[in-house]
Amino acid sequence: MKVIIKWKYKTPRGIQTWMTSDELPAPEAMLIARDIAKTGRSIDLFFIDHRGLKWSLKEFETYMTKKEERPASIELIFDGSFDKETKKSGCGAVIYFYEGRKRKRIRVNRALDYLENNNEAEYAALWTGLQEVRTIDVEDTEILIKGDSQVVINQMSGEWAVYEPLLNRWMDRIEVSLRDLRLQPVYKHISRDENKEAHRLAAQALKGTEISSSIEFENE
Repeated sequence: MKVIIKWKYKTPRGIQTWMTSDELPAPEAMLIARDIAKTGRSIDLFFIDHRGLKWSLKEFETYMTKKEERPASIELIFDGSFDKETKKSGCGAVIYFYEGRKRKRIRVNRALDYLENNNEAEYAALWTGLQEVRTIDVEDTEILIKGDSQVVINQMSGEWAVYEPLLNRWMDRIEVSLRDLRLQPVYKHISRDENKEAHRLAAQALKGTEISSSIEFENE
């Protein structure tokens, strides 16, 4: 997250003028703002974030403290399977993240029977994973999204155009979720061999085995 600091500077003789900083990473902006406040010559100091929202120094300090406690280094791996004969789909997603120094993993899958093709199943799998991300109280951070579907990864990253209305609707849902959570996605295409965990979850969903689990890894 980057912000701009804005404050009114007052000289010992009472001359006042508004001053604005460059856009700065939040931790650096906090340090500079505290230093400005110590001079005793700043009036109405506040921060403006990338959405144009205004934060007082106290509000921003509270936000940054809470942010340090939130999950970080989030990685979402997804995979979708579609059975042409039965018209059923399986969606699998794995989420890795850190909570403090603790590394955690969530695995989830869903069986769906209203999708039309494999590409839609892949989009549904990403959507399924993002709904699970909502449960871990995360927002305003980067999320690494990985999958072996070139269609989903390249379309979501803007590398490929989207012509199918069906996929456009899924893309819209995913982008709304990302905006709601204030997540900045980074998309990465991986091989099928690297995607075995999510693929296994999708295959299990197709066979009727639904999974929802979370674990905490031992500190290395």
